[in-house]
Amino acid sequence: MPKGSNLPQGYEQRALSPRFEEYIAHLRSLQRREWWTWGVTMFVLLLLTAAVASLALPEIAGHRGRLFDSAVFQSVFGLTMLIFLLGGYLTYEKTLINRLRIDLAEGQSHSALWRDLALVDSLTGLFNRRFAERQMKAEVARAQRKSYQLTVVLFDLNNFKEINDQYGHAAGDVALKAFADRLTGACRQGDLAVRLGGDEFMLLLPECDATQVHLLLERMENISAEISGRNICITYAVGWADCKKGQRPQDLLDEADRALYLHKQSGKRQASDGVPISG
Repeated sequence: MPKGSNLPQGYEQRALSPRFEEYIAHLRSLQRREWWTWGVTMFVLLLLTAAVASLALPEIAGHRGRLFDSAVFQSVFGLTMLIFLLGGYLTYEKTLINRLRIDLAEGQSHSALWRDLALVDSLTGLFNRRFAERQMKAEVARAQRKSYQLTVVLFDLNNFKEINDQYGHAAGDVALKAFADRLTGACRQGDLAVRLGGDEFMLLLPECDATQVHLLLERMENISAEISGRNICITYAVGWADCKKGQRPQDLLDEADRALYLHKQSGKRQASDGVPISG
């Protein structure tokens, strides 16, 4: 699960992960123990049947010529066949149940995998816009209901197109991944880090107001990525907004987006005047 997520505990990104493989191995180990217990039980039943048959041996020996006419032999034979039939049927049912158990576990894992693919950005490991929109509605509603602070922070990488044009799209992916890693490292537990698309990112910060954003940005300084043997500095524009009473999720996002736009335009003006820009 992406670091800083406030998803319910246990919801994790799975790609037939080692944790799931460990679960399957544990399940198979339990099945082996069940089969061992089952085998011991059947062996004890057979021993009991043999013991009953041994008690009837004197009676059976007295009917050597008419063995099948002996009521005792018929009873023992019928009991033995009943145990074999019952054991065979239960073994068959147990095999089907174990196979179904494994199939259900694998099906659940694949279902979780597809669900995660719909909610998680495959490149950065952050949640995507679809999940962010749903989570933002829930957080805004909760903030309005409980009257606590909620801040949305938007990021837009500077000169990302130039990195792609000069070094290729693979280099752009490296830059995005480096920024996403720093973003998740800067999050608190309970914050939500999102890649909205392209070079745009978002942080959803419950119980945090705008006065605390600078503490986050201090942890976002000096980001770089090694691209084509060069250490490339990654800078960004940023904008944020506090959730206000009665504000809708889209209004909050629009306010943060306007702040981001102003910061980006300010950075372009500084660059045109020869003033260096830092993220």
